Amino acid sequence: MGSQTNYLGENYTKELETPTNITVKKILGLLMGIIDEDDERKSEVISLGIGDPTAHSCFHTTNAAKEAVVESLLIDKFNGYSPSAGLPTTRKAIASYLSRDLCYELSPEDVYITVGCTQAIEIAVSFLAKPNSNILLPRPGFPTYALCASYRNIEVRYYDLVPQNNWQLNLEAIEDLVDQNTIAIVIINPGNPCGNVYSYDHLKKIAETAKRVKTLIIADEVYGHLAFGETPFIPMGLFSSITPILTLGSLSKRWLIPGWRLGWFVINDPNCIFKSPKIIERINNYCDICASPTTFIQAAVPKIIENTKEDFFKNTLKMLKKNSDICYEKILEIPCLNCPYKPQGSMVVMVNLNIILLQNIIDDMDFCFKLAKEEYVILLPG
Repeated sequence: MGSQTNYLGENYTKELETPTNITVKKILGLLMGIIDEDDERKSEVISLGIGDPTAHSCFHTTNAAKEAVVESLLIDKFNGYSPSAGLPTTRKAIASYLSRDLCYELSPEDVYITVGCTQAIEIAVSFLAKPNSNILLPRPGFPTYALCASYRNIEVRYYDLVPQNNWQLNLEAIEDLVDQNTIAIVIINPGNPCGNVYSYDHLKKIAETAKRVKTLIIADEVYGHLAFGETPFIPMGLFSSITPILTLGSLSKRWLIPGWRLGWFVINDPNCIFKSPKIIERINNYCDICASPTTFIQAAVPKIIENTKEDFFKNTLKMLKKNSDICYEKILEIPCLNCPYKPQGSMVVMVNLNIILLQNIIDDMDFCFKLAKEEYVILLPG
């Protein structure tokens, strides 16, 4: 092994250096790892660090979803591979579902079925990558984008969300960050990890800014429709006549089935500004080297969407709002914590930690590790 290392050479190993961006799963693993396996209190751990509603007994998917999956499995037609971009019936169902909120009809060919929204992120970042490119990411934001960008040698440029202004984008800062090598601006709505929901007017201004600086938008809407405050959820695709939008989403959160790993990557571009034959070929080629979601889950999607009653969604929002309100009120009672913005959507909240009021705490990472070890409560550092 030693001779092989010398043969490869120092420059080669440096080129293969793994990006250091840390993922949510990595942090959760480290936090759980400090709790002794033999500790009798291990079963008492309260994990508030991951957006998985199935971890809590009050959240269950609809019977319509379970019945649709069982039916597609039992008919024995969906045990083989699916096309790289997804089953045609699945693409058609997602196109129809998303078109309900748009002023034009998406084509099934605009939709690519992915292994959850995580793969949609990876595809979007990877096929846009080019030499010397950069991407604009929100801070705070979802760390998977930065990790994917690092693996593709894409420079990450962060724009700060403003907590005092409902976590909105500072659009002037966006214009200062963009240059001719910018491949996209990423927005997450409803917000992860801030729990915000952007208004129609703000989203329109974001689209107009993207048009002005001549770049497209990646709209992460994995928490789409999970808005329970005064501001309704507005899909970014509604503004795709202004600038092209790549919409990413999944069934995971709205249907409470994250483990089913059914997501999508959608091109919203009615004016065909971005959607050229070369771009489509590039996406299709990339999909050819990716794994497809489980075929019988894909086959169930049309009936999952068609047969789910509105009451199911209303009950989910009611439960999310109730839990969000309790969380917000309890945070206000803790002297070292404050919440700059009451959550309006998604399943998360960003909290400010006042280090000055704590003893022997260096930063948010230190706080989270000591909280896990001493109190068996898992939070993610900001």
